[in-house]
Amino acid sequence: MELDLAGAELKSVLNRLRRAQGQISGVIRMIEEGRDCEEVVTQLAAASRALDRAGFAIIATSLQQCLTDIGDGAGAQGDREEMRTRLEKLFLSLA
Repeated sequence: MELDLAGAELKSVLNRLRRAQGQISGVIRMIEEGRDCEEVVTQLAAASRALDRAGFAIIATSLQQCLTDIGDGAGAQGDREEMRTRLEKLFLSLA
């Protein structure tokens, strides 16, 4: 299963990942500065949510592509079952 993001989907995922990257850098800086634990954990949770949302967007796009392929009659039953299993594992990896 290849990652095939285009246009707005790609921009959205990249924005979320860049946001998470900035938040993680901020968390590192906060820890180095000895900032309040509650502030650090709040920022860490925000970074985690940004990563989760990027992952869910990628999975949703893959699922949409998979359903389009099935609707077009592409893929044998075995391929469909394999795809379902792989998507299920991806969802569970973010749960």
